[in-house]
Amino acid sequence: MKIFLTGATGYIGGRLAPRLIEAGHSLRCLSRSPRKLDDEPWARRDDVEVVQGDISDVDELADMMRGCDAAYYLVHSMVSAGGEYAEKDRRLARNFAKAAEKAGVKRMIYLGGLGEMGEDLSAHLRSRREVEEILAESTVPLTSFRAAMIIGSGSASFEILRYLVERLPVMLTPRWVRTECQPIAVRNVLHYLVACLDVPETAGRELDIGGPDVVTYRELMRLMQEERELPRRLVIPVPVLTPRLSSLWIHLITPLSSRIARPLAEGLKNRVVVQNHDAERLMPQRLLTCREAIAAALGKIAAANIETSWSDAGPIPTDPDWAGGKVFVDARSREVGASAEAVFTAACRIGGGRGYHSADFLWTLRGLMDRLVGGPGLRRGRRNPEHIAYGDAIDFWRVTGIEEGRLLELRAEMKVPGVATLTFEMEPRGESRCLLTQTARFKPKGLLGLGYWYAVLPLHGIVFHAMLAGIANEAEEHVTRAEAEAAAG
Repeated sequence: MKIFLTGATGYIGGRLAPRLIEAGHSLRCLSRSPRKLDDEPWARRDDVEVVQGDISDVDELADMMRGCDAAYYLVHSMVSAGGEYAEKDRRLARNFAKAAEKAGVKRMIYLGGLGEMGEDLSAHLRSRREVEEILAESTVPLTSFRAAMIIGSGSASFEILRYLVERLPVMLTPRWVRTECQPIAVRNVLHYLVACLDVPETAGRELDIGGPDVVTYRELMRLMQEERELPRRLVIPVPVLTPRLSSLWIHLITPLSSRIARPLAEGLKNRVVVQNHDAERLMPQRLLTCREAIAAALGKIAAANIETSWSDAGPIPTDPDWAGGKVFVDARSREVGASAEAVFTAACRIGGGRGYHSADFLWTLRGLMDRLVGGPGLRRGRRNPEHIAYGDAIDFWRVTGIEEGRLLELRAEMKVPGVATLTFEMEPRGESRCLLTQTARFKPKGLLGLGYWYAVLPLHGIVFHAMLAGIANEAEEHVTRAEAEAAAG
């Protein structure tokens, strides 16, 4: 089949795409930022087409869908913001359904959430169900999957669980940790999403999907603690923890922001358990238990083999317009006794567990300050310790420019009164030397932005000088080791 796929740069879509290709389908992927797929081997295949756009224009979307047999709707923000958020989701779903009808698409597939509609259903889950209902009103048959918590390396809900258990020997939790849910491993979700294309009976149906275990969140914490071989965690449910307070606590303890954590925390109050088992009957597979799913996810993290992460999703802001406003620049250069490729590799290793070569306490302090005011801080880390690609998150930075052996550009996502970027450029000076230029730019917003720049200016001489020297030294040490190994061999 020819498949139209939205959300290919997101957590589920990024894993689904290569599996659809393995199943013999060709893809047309819609993305607001196609460059985020440049580093994906599957996106460079002849049977994959990446188109730039969004879901705001029905006619344009219909043109992009034409010729496709099936369309996956995997567009959802993990950030809920009251009625405005829900209305946007409804509008986009209507546009998608209308475009699918105009394009002659034969079927749609949607991944939503478990939970029965009612007054107690969280706003986040309610929005998921409303989207499902809007898509189902279309003349195009809809296959709707409803899942509870998805357990997989890099998923938002899994990362919250892991960090809470790893960092807190004693946990004060909402009373909702006693509520039952039926988690499912991400590999099982992906099997259903692919297999449904070959099972005509799944068209026009709502299918609940879950693993074999019905557990409470408290029991999931215990399983995580055992799989991580940690001492027993003391979990104390208290009635005073509201979703808002819980999300703020999650924000401080884990890499996720409170805006992402809140809908997940609100969802804990709803019992989300499979009501029909049609998916298991129509598309049989071995479903991983919660323990097996947690162990598999931890194994992927330990091997630095995380296919996609919650931090990958979201738009990439356009480069700031440096003309027409005051821009502060801190530029430093150093000639390095290594090739441009070696220096580029060293620059791409910053952040995460490696840190920033020096003054770690200053970076830690800056990350803590950022977390306290609602930013991502340093806890978001990076998906892979060695490799980065366009759109990747590195602590409180986002990769907004990358050219192999020549350039790495990071844009700050920390809470700052302005726009900040950090750029590394490599200019070859022969086979084994290059000029490394490190440039920090800051475009302030108002007087607060000006005050911020001058307040941190004295620290630049410490952190930026050390970072430049550290990258250069690492590249040169790599060359020295390579020469020593060659001589020994």
